[in-house]
Amino acid sequence: MSVDRELDAAAITDPVLRQAYARCRALNAVHGRTYYLATRLLKREQRPAVHALYGFARWADDIVDEVHDGRTPTERAAQLSTVEETLLAGLAAGRSDDPVIAAVVDTAGRYGIDHRNFTDFLASMRMDLEVTDYPTYADLARYVHGSAAVIGLQVLPVLGTSVPRAEAEPAAAALGVAFQLTNFLRDVGEDLDRGRVYLPADELAAFGVDRQMLLHARKSGRTDQRIRRALAHQVARARAVYRDAEPGIAMLAPRSRPCVGTAFRLYGRILDLIEEADHDVLGGRVVVSGGRRLAIALPALARSVLVRSA
Repeated sequence: MSVDRELDAAAITDPVLRQAYARCRALNAVHGRTYYLATRLLKREQRPAVHALYGFARWADDIVDEVHDGRTPTERAAQLSTVEETLLAGLAAGRSDDPVIAAVVDTAGRYGIDHRNFTDFLASMRMDLEVTDYPTYADLARYVHGSAAVIGLQVLPVLGTSVPRAEAEPAAAALGVAFQLTNFLRDVGEDLDRGRVYLPADELAAFGVDRQMLLHARKSGRTDQRIRRALAHQVARARAVYRDAEPGIAMLAPRSRPCVGTAFRLYGRILDLIEEADHDVLGGRVVVSGGRRLAIALPALARSVLVRSA
């Protein structure tokens, strides 16, 4: 099996750890199609660690995002607290019996990942249980640091760099932010259904837009021109963050560039689709088709093979 070959390549031999990494891989495959496809471009020995980090992130995210599954906010908060306590205990001990956290703890130890990146991430997940909108971009940025920037910082040691790691960290963090801002734009309608708005209220107001207008557009399926202009402004910001992040691809180890470059292009394509839809995202999510994903990934796969054989 592919998962066994990856674990063998990464020299992960403990049966319990292998099960934990396989569980994280499955979580990533189900929830993160773009990330999962891009991860296939990494060397086999790199993949388990990336699956562990993204799988854990998806697991925690699901705890706070599945708001219609019958759990109360108090129950979700308690579950998230248990996850954090288990993770912190595992990081301190260097091991965990939890079937997901065991892989995360092992990855953190193997690659020397700063534990603050995990605590900052969980702090933002707690915000999702308490905060439903953000008055300014500065307020949103505090959330995005923990929900996205630190993911880039977690993954960077696994990807490796061709420059000192500290030099590549700002671009890695920016790429995480760019992906998150793209998600916010793609998922405006779904987030409204969860009672959340991840677009700065003061910037929406500058275009005459507020939560009630967004809700009306979501229910009616009709997007007001003021909403289109407000979303265009947010797309422009996201593209600016992508420009800040792009130089970081060349700072990565050569073997990792095809993977990150593919994710960069796939997520950038989502912004293209939003613009092609004239920013009408409240009626449904724009999706990069499977064929388009393959068309973007195949050239990168060829480059990846060349790098590995060099």
